[in-house]
Amino acid sequence: MADIEVSSTCEEGYTVTNVIDDEWELVVDALSEDGPSPNQVLAADYVSCYIPALRVAADQTGYDDLGAVEAEVAADLDDDDDLDAVAFEIKVEADLGDDVEEIVELGEEICHVHSALQDELHAEITLHDDVV
Repeated sequence: MADIEVSSTCEEGYTVTNVIDDEWELVVDALSEDGPSPNQVLAADYVSCYIPALRVAADQTGYDDLGAVEAEVAADLDDDDDLDAVAFEIKVEADLGDDVEEIVELGEEICHVHSALQDELHAEITLHDDVV
């Protein structure tokens, strides 16, 4: 049995209903009419994986609580509507001092989505500390 199982159904058009591990339903629509597009879901999935990874990275670097974390994601599409670039603008409540770059890089190493993506599509990450 696989670790993750997704059952996907597309009755017509470009809308796909996904049932994940027989528990959660996610509707994805290539045209963004009945739900987010696959690219939108990927951008949200990427940052949803990176934020917890960032928390783990901060903890491993000696910061036991980042406090509130807010992120804005900007994703660019090429002429074929393929993701071309992803950038995270992240703000954390904690003051990370000189450890920001180390924590960002360790977060990338921990994030499973970051690891899964091709080398050309890793997020450019800017972390703003002590602002939330």
